[in-house]
Amino acid sequence: MMSPRTGRPKSENPKSIDIKVRIDDEMNKKLIEYAAKHNISRTEVIRTGIKMVLDSEK
Repeated sequence: MMSPRTGRPKSENPKSIDIKVRIDDEMNKKLIEYAAKHNISRTEVIRTGIKMVLDSEK
């Protein structure tokens, strides 16, 4: 008898696109500080920023 699959369940909205961005030390420092202050990841800060820019055109 095979055991059921283990591991993380598949996401309904997988994040499969990888974007590389170059930033300077100062911006990285501010990004880390903002993320720590709001208890979120740097990635989530960047996603939120992208959403804000895109939503501003509505």
